[in-house]
Amino acid sequence: MPTPFDLIQPTHGPAWTNRFTLAPMTSQQSNVDGTLTDDEFHWLTMRATGGFALTMTCASHVQAQGQGFPGQLGCWSDDHIEGLARLAAEIRKEGSVSSIQLHHAGFRSPKDLIKTQPVGPSDHEETGSRALSTEEVHQLRDDFIRAAQRADEAGFDGVEIHGAHGYIICSFLSAEENQRTDAYGGNPENRARLLLEILEGIRSGCRPDFQVGIRLSPDRFGIVPQEILDLSSKLLVDIRLDYLDISMWDYNREFEGVNFFSKFAALPREGVLLGVAGKLYSGQDVRNAVDLGADFVAIGRAAILHHDFPKLIQANSNFEMAALPVSREYLRKEGVGETFIQYMSRWEGFVN
Repeated sequence: MPTPFDLIQPTHGPAWTNRFTLAPMTSQQSNVDGTLTDDEFHWLTMRATGGFALTMTCASHVQAQGQGFPGQLGCWSDDHIEGLARLAAEIRKEGSVSSIQLHHAGFRSPKDLIKTQPVGPSDHEETGSRALSTEEVHQLRDDFIRAAQRADEAGFDGVEIHGAHGYIICSFLSAEENQRTDAYGGNPENRARLLLEILEGIRSGCRPDFQVGIRLSPDRFGIVPQEILDLSSKLLVDIRLDYLDISMWDYNREFEGVNFFSKFAALPREGVLLGVAGKLYSGQDVRNAVDLGADFVAIGRAAILHHDFPKLIQANSNFEMAALPVSREYLRKEGVGETFIQYMSRWEGFVN
C-alpha cells in the first residue's frame, strides 16, 4: 500500500525521499534584474530543511520579455547562474532535490512591466499582444533550452517546464488562443510541438541524469480537457520525461461525475511520475491524493504556512494546515519575506 513517505525514484537523477514537493509559487522577492535575493534563498532553503523531497523555485522567466510579475526570479541570463548555484548547493545540503520552473508569461506579461509589447501564439486583442513569427517561436524554444542548461550549470537537479495557467506554452496548447497556420498551430499535435521540442532539447542538451518535468492545466485558459488527457497519455509513456505535474486547483474536484484527477491517474505510465496540486491542506488530503493514484503531491499554501509540512504529517498523520488568516509575524517565523507577505496580503482572508 503506497504511503506519503515512500522513496520515489524518477527515471533520471536522484531519488526523492518522500512524495512531497514544494509547488512553484509566485513570491515577488527576487531583484529587479532577476537575480536571487537573500529572502528568496531563505524561503526556499527553509522548505528543503522542512522535509520536502523536491524543492522547486517560483516560475523563472527564460526571456526578459517573458516576465510575468515584479520581483520574478530570472534564468534568461548567465548573470543569474551565480545566485542559482548558491541556492542549488544549499538545497542539496539539506537533503532535498532541486528544480527550477521554466516560464514565459506570454500575453499575460504586463506591458508596463516588460516595457514592450507582449507576445503569444497569436494576436490577442484583450491584452494587445502580438503573434510570434515562426523564427521567434524557434528562438523561444531555444531560450527555454538554454535556461535549462543554466540550471544544469548551476547544479540544479532538474527543471519543470511551465505549460499551465494560460502562460505561453499553455496558450500554444489552446485551440482558442492559438490561431496559427504554421507547424505550431492547427491540430493538437501541432499545438503541442513547441512543448515537445523544448522537452527534446533539454533532454539532449543537459547532463544525462538531469530531471525534467512538465506542469499542465487540465482545463480553463481555452484548454480542452480531452486534449490534455490525450497529451498526458503520450507524456506518461515518454522516456524523456521524469514527471507530469497536473495543477488541478482542487485535487478533489469532479468532472463528468468523477474525480477529475482520477482520469489522469487511470492513464498508463511507463517510468513517468504523476503529481497533483490543489487544496492539499492536511495529512488526510495527501493520503487521499496518493490513494487516487498520485505519485507525488505539490504543496502550495500549506507550505507557506508550514515550512516543515512533511515532517508535521510524519509526526501526526492527521495534521491539518493552520486556520487562516494568520499574522505577518507568523509568516516571518515561517521564513516568508516582507515582499512575499505584502503580495499575500492581497489574497482574500490570508493575512490579518
